[in-house]
Amino acid sequence: MSTDRLYLLDSDVFIAAKNSYYAFAICPGFWDSLIYHNGAGNVCSIDRVRGELLAGRKTEDLVQWVKEQLPSAFFLDTEEETVTDAYGQVMLWMQRNAQYSDPAKAKFATEADGWLVAYAMVHCLTVITNEQPRPQSRNRILLPDVCNQFNVTYKDTFAMLHALAVRYEWRGAI
Repeated sequence: MSTDRLYLLDSDVFIAAKNSYYAFAICPGFWDSLIYHNGAGNVCSIDRVRGELLAGRKTEDLVQWVKEQLPSAFFLDTEEETVTDAYGQVMLWMQRNAQYSDPAKAKFATEADGWLVAYAMVHCLTVITNEQPRPQSRNRILLPDVCNQFNVTYKDTFAMLHALAVRYEWRGAI
């Protein structure tokens, strides 16, 4: 993959958007902009995030959108050796970190977050997440804290949209 893809999206970007301010019925432009910016090489995610998104109910609008509208190339493969090696580093750090509870470690090991950090490390991408850092947390390993540990830049959805100069304008009743 070339390094022209700037932003690597976490599952929560999609889920928070569809559950609130960018719901499909309210702001279809948000979803169209993700497809557009993926085609332009600016936005992507990984296969592990796709799996998390498709774990929802089959009738859910987000699941249907991922299956029917989002290009399969949006989700990049994490099976390359450099990524799996980086993922091993993330998991080793997590397991050796006495700060986190065993249930927090077990939960983190089943999620895409470690893979996002590994992929971003290898490909010099910025992780996009709505999670906020909580470096003192014991019961949950948060994506921004892992990004900080491995010198991976992270931003929130609004920072990404601003950097991409995305605008949603209301045109009045149709």
